Amino acid sequence: MRTLLYLLQKEFIQISRDPSILRIVFMMPVVQLIILPFAADYEVKNINLCVVDNDHSTYSTRMVDKMTASGYFRLVAYAPSFNQAVKTIESDEADIVLEIPNHFEKDLVRDNAAQVLLSVNAVNGVKGGLAGAYAANIIRDYNSDIRLNWFKVPNLPTPVEIVPRFWYNPHMRYKIYMVPGIMVVLVTMIGAFISSLNIVREKEIGTIEQLNVTPITKLQFILGKLIPFWVIGLVVLSLGLLVTRLVFNIVPVGSYALIFGYAAIYLLAFLGFGLLISTLVDTQQQAMFLAFFFMMIIIMLGGLYTNIDSMPKWARTVTLFNPAAYFIEAIRNIMLKGSTFQDIKHHFAIMTGFAVFFNGLAIWNYRKRA
Repeated sequence: MRTLLYLLQKEFIQISRDPSILRIVFMMPVVQLIILPFAADYEVKNINLCVVDNDHSTYSTRMVDKMTASGYFRLVAYAPSFNQAVKTIESDEADIVLEIPNHFEKDLVRDNAAQVLLSVNAVNGVKGGLAGAYAANIIRDYNSDIRLNWFKVPNLPTPVEIVPRFWYNPHMRYKIYMVPGIMVVLVTMIGAFISSLNIVREKEIGTIEQLNVTPITKLQFILGKLIPFWVIGLVVLSLGLLVTRLVFNIVPVGSYALIFGYAAIYLLAFLGFGLLISTLVDTQQQAMFLAFFFMMIIIMLGGLYTNIDSMPKWARTVTLFNPAAYFIEAIRNIMLKGSTFQDIKHHFAIMTGFAVFFNGLAIWNYRKRA
């Protein structure tokens, strides 16, 4: 036990003497957590709208006003023809073109039907699809309003009003959904990148040979490398929770103890993964490249930006072996839904298995190469 304490003392002294590590570990996650949620937002607003109004009637003007009043569309141009309107899309001045044909009001009044044309820039498929859906819904509401005004009947019963209830995120704030997932990514980066450089640094400066000839066991050596960054990872998580409270006003509905308990096991798993990488390479550059390769897969297939259920079958299979996917789901359930241990005990069991596997493999692999 005393040997392990001396190793831990050595590691903490080394970390404290390297100001660059302290800046990376503490300042970088806080800055990223403050900035990223404002950029990582799938809600599409300020869609540039170009209008081709061939009718110039009261009804066509009301339609344009209804679209711009929605808050999603921003009128940037009136074009005299459709060909001119298409040029605004080609030059990225507009995202969507609304063409209102001649005799729009006359057809609507006389035939009770009229058509409009929506042309959407779909280079960005997500933005194009949402823009088209928003416009279609607004036009549908506009149509309902007109028909309701036309066919008013005295003493007509009030139509059924549907009032949705949004559980767990009642104001539909996308940041509430994104912030817990971004916290997981930042903690993961600490675990994967920093720990993967640890043993490799000992190799590069030549102290690994001195450690190998001491009576330190391989388990003590791995624990001495793992525990300091495990503590730092929990500190980073604490800072992240503080930022979410002060900056985004997000207070976890569930237990803080459950968040830290799951994070402790998750950090053990990912620190073991980082230490495994460090036993496989000989330079810090190799460790960084290998960690970056796996981090890209882990983040993109972790459910942070894309719903796992929407992924193809092969990708859903890969996520079964992705520890970050379980933590992102678990921390969102705890923070937003107030899930208890019984609700996520399956996640605890899987993460414990990851921790045992990665750390066991790191110890075994280091022993083979020592």
